[in-house]
Amino acid sequence: MRNILLLFFSFLLLAGCGSTRSANPGQASVTTVYIVRHAEKDPGPNLPDPALTPAGEQRAVALRELLESRPVTAIFTTDTRRTRGTVAPLATALRLPPIVYNPRNQRGLAEQIRQEYAGKTVVVVGHSNTILPLLDELQVTRPLQEIADNEYDYLFEVKLPRAGGPGTVAVQHYGAGAK
Repeated sequence: MRNILLLFFSFLLLAGCGSTRSANPGQASVTTVYIVRHAEKDPGPNLPDPALTPAGEQRAVALRELLESRPVTAIFTTDTRRTRGTVAPLATALRLPPIVYNPRNQRGLAEQIRQEYAGKTVVVVGHSNTILPLLDELQVTRPLQEIADNEYDYLFEVKLPRAGGPGTVAVQHYGAGAK
């Protein structure tokens, strides 16, 4: 009888511990957004939609190597060869089709990330003149004021708390020639 009572109380204790889980255990309390500029593009004059250079293709592989072990659930890219090429190795490795977004609507992209990807990890590939405005729309402090035409190695890691409040941004450099 004593053993049965001990077993019963042990069961209640274990069952009680399990009930303290959150309602959505799969959802993290932070949304993570990795933002990069497209890799090196063909500098030829009058190219309306340049492809990546060999150095750019190597940087795209470096991006895949850096992020493929992260729990990425969505990849956003503009509809240009250079942005699609930058994210192609990662998208292939993760088997995620890139989602094309309008680079002129950074507010809409920020809202989509906050609403549809809350608590998840996403990657955004943009341009030198779009990624800093996206940081503004995500309501984090810009770590720099501009990105020069010859700078391709920035990786911004934005953390947005689910409960609201200010997010944070950390800057890394990746790929060959990274600072």
